[in-house]
Parts: sequence; C-alpha cells; structure tokens
Amino acid sequence: MLFNSTEFFIFFPVVVTLYFLTSPNRRWLILLLASYYFYASWKPAYTLIIIVSTLIDYFCSRAMGRYEDDEKQKRKPFLYISLLSNLGILLLFKYYNFFNDSAAGVANALDMAYAMPAFELLLPMGISFYTFQTMSYSIDVYHGRIKPEKHLGIFALFVTFFPQLVAGPIERAGNLLGQLKIEHKFEYGRVVAGLRRMAWGFFKKIVIADNLALMVNQVYNNPTDFDGISFAIATVFFAFQIYCDFSGYSDIAIGAAQVMGFRLMENFRSPYFSKSISEFWGRWHISLSTWFRDYLYIPLGGNRVVKWRWYYNLFITFLVSGLWHGANWTFVIWGGLHGFYLVFAIVTAKQRETLAQATGLARHPQLLKWLQVLTVFTLVCFSWVFFRANSLADALYIISNMTSGLGNIAQAFTVDVSHAVFMDQGLKVFGVSVLSIILMETVHLIQRNGSVSQLLMQRPAWVRWSVYYMAIIAVLLFGQFGNQEFIYFQF
Repeated sequence: MLFNSTEFFIFFPVVVTLYFLTSPNRRWLILLLASYYFYASWKPAYTLIIIVSTLIDYFCSRAMGRYEDDEKQKRKPFLYISLLSNLGILLLFKYYNFFNDSAAGVANALDMAYAMPAFELLLPMGISFYTFQTMSYSIDVYHGRIKPEKHLGIFALFVTFFPQLVAGPIERAGNLLGQLKIEHKFEYGRVVAGLRRMAWGFFKKIVIADNLALMVNQVYNNPTDFDGISFAIATVFFAFQIYCDFSGYSDIAIGAAQVMGFRLMENFRSPYFSKSISEFWGRWHISLSTWFRDYLYIPLGGNRVVKWRWYYNLFITFLVSGLWHGANWTFVIWGGLHGFYLVFAIVTAKQRETLAQATGLARHPQLLKWLQVLTVFTLVCFSWVFFRANSLADALYIISNMTSGLGNIAQAFTVDVSHAVFMDQGLKVFGVSVLSIILMETVHLIQRNGSVSQLLMQRPAWVRWSVYYMAIIAVLLFGQFGNQEFIYFQF
C-alpha cells in the first residue's frame, strides 16, 4: 500500500479510530494486524518472508537471553543464525542476480564457461529496511545493550510497524519497543501536529518530487536525446526529487506514528545546507548513516586506528552503503565517491584552511560558509548522476556530455532546456517545481530559528487555517496523482 494512494486515505483513519477505541492492552494486536494488511496489500505471499525473519530473530534473541552478558561465546551461534538468515534472505532476493551477472561477465572476459542460472524474483518491498532493523536488534541483544523481548506479538509489531515498515526510519529497539508497550492517550494537539507533519510530507512527495520526476525521467531515461545544460538541470532536479521523495515519506511516517502517540527518529535535517560531506551524512538518511556507523564503521575500528586503516574503514563503510542502496555497480560507485569525498576532506583539511586564510575568505565567514555549502551540493549532485542513471554507460555518457554545447549559454538554454523540460512537460510543471523548491528551502531557513509548526501555532486561528487551506489547494491543483511509488521502495 502506498501512502499516496486512495487506499491509505481510507486505511489510516480506520486504523487510528480502532486503535483509540480498543483497550490499551489489545492495541498492539490492532496495529500488528493493520501492519500485516498494509504490507500484504502489495503482495500477500511476501508477508511470509517477514514472518519467517521475525520468528528466527525472536527465538534467537530469546536463546541469547538465557546466557549472561559475560557468556558471549554461548550467545554467538544464535547471533550467527539470526544474521546469516537475514543476510541470506537479502542476498537471495536482492543481490543474487547482481553477483551472478558480475561473475558471468568476468567468466566471459576470461573466455571461461559459466552456467549458473539467474532467478526471476520480485524484490520484496522494503526488505533492506526491515532486515537491517531486525539485525540491529539481534546485535544489541548479543552485546547486552537491550534485553530480549518476551512478547512475540510486540516484537512482531516492532518489525512490521506500518508507518516505517517499507522505507524507514530504521528504528532501534531501544527507542521503539518500549513505546509499543505503553498506553498512548488521544491528545488533540499531538494529533494535529502529526497530521501537519503528514501534510508537509505529502506536499513534498506529490507536488515537488512527482513533478520533478516527470522532467528527470525524460532526460535520464533517454540520455542520448539530450546534452549540455539539460543534464545539469535534470541532475539538480533529481537532487531535490530524491530528497523530497524520501524525506516526504519520512515525514508521513513520523507524522502517522505521532498521531497514535509514537515517536520515531528524525531522518533528515536540511542536508543541502551542509558545509561538509561529513555534515551532509549527519543530516541525510540519519537512521541509515547511524546504523552503518554503529554496526559496521565502529566495529571495523572507526577512527581509533592508524590513519590508513581509518581511511579504509570510511571507504569500506560507504562502499557497503552504496551496495545496500541497490544491486548495481552505479550504486557501488556512488557509495565509493562519498567515501572518497570524506577521506579527501580529512587529508586536505589543513591545506584548505591555509587556502582560506591566504585568499581572505577566513575573514568573511558567511561567504566562506555559502561557498562550502555550494561545493558540497555540487559534489553531492555529481554523485547523484551514478545513483539515478539506469546503467554505468548512461552515467558516463551524461557526465562526459554535461558541459557540451555551453559555449553559447543563451543558445544552449533556449534549445536544450526547452527540449528537456518545456516541450513535453510544459512550463507549468517547470514553474511549479522551481517555486515549490524555493518555498521548501525558505521553510528550512525559517526552521533554523525555531519550529515552523510551533510558529504557526502561535498565530491566530484564521491565519493557521488559511495556511492549511492554501496547502490543500496547492496539492490538489499542482500535485501528481498517479500513485507513483516512493523511490526507496525499490531498496
């Protein structure tokens, strides 16, 4: 079930109503059944994968809980069963064909026979998210950070909680499990705040992301039809498309959970205002970046090792992060680029500080800040080319032709841009997209001085409701209502 579907607009109020009408000690069952229905409405048979994963992790964690924290050797077999089961499911459905095709390519290059068959398996929706959520639970139980959950139904709800089941945030047991056991009373202010958060998410998805998708898809799905500034504009548009699509999903998830009294972690904090790549990853997909930090980067040694090993740990973490996003070499390169960016920034830190002093930029901190923001945004956009391109060949073609035809800027703009974004989609889509992005970033700037939601609540009722009605009208007039999937559903 998609958040931006008619079914969800019926499903959600029904679930919320039943939730608050049910006695507190039975609400977990309402949410569990709703969560399974939410997922089964996509493909019922694949619900069995979640059930199997849940049962394995539940019984393995209970088995680990029989031993004291200083008996980790006895816990290890059960940890391995849990991790190998989850990784095995993930590898089979998501990565088998990728590794199989790569091996076949190497065999062909070496003129060797290779006969391993490919599997035609549909990728289960959200599999990368819920497997990582359950893996973190098993690891935390193993290390004694949390006690194993005894209530199978509550644990199953932790795995399948419908607001964040398909695309996160990837929650930790220490945050969400306890909330599933306590009574959440109906509170008007909290419910309204949650609905406002959901509305903002729908605006970002339906009005900004889905309008941008029309133009981005036109260029990236037919790269040989375009060149020059068309690629640059489409890439910048994709940067905002993927941000609005994914952060919009997170806003809807966080808001939906808030309506019922649950607090999910923040997943985005205005990432395109970052002054460094490190800061960018502290603001982008926070639940995933902190997952890799805690369960891969730190276990590898983090920065508590010799320098070359520190660089290695950073680079490997981002390579794996790239592979997590998709079974394609374009995603691996995307992750590798960000790993390179981070290592390069560390290596050149002193030189860049010296350069800022020598050029006088250090005496103008605001100018330096915005130059850093622009630099980071440019580097991130360059990496997005690999993320969005349908193949490595397409990505290389786009990059190699991105500056072509720019000798005459006026002509390039007139010919390329009109062909890329005006001819097929129309000026309305382009204008709505640009104005919506400006509005969104203005809101982000305002939020630096306080919550926009809180500022709005301080205004008279007629002001608040005017804003609400204008937002609804904007969505109805300018939104794309084709039930377009969220980008991260495929991950």
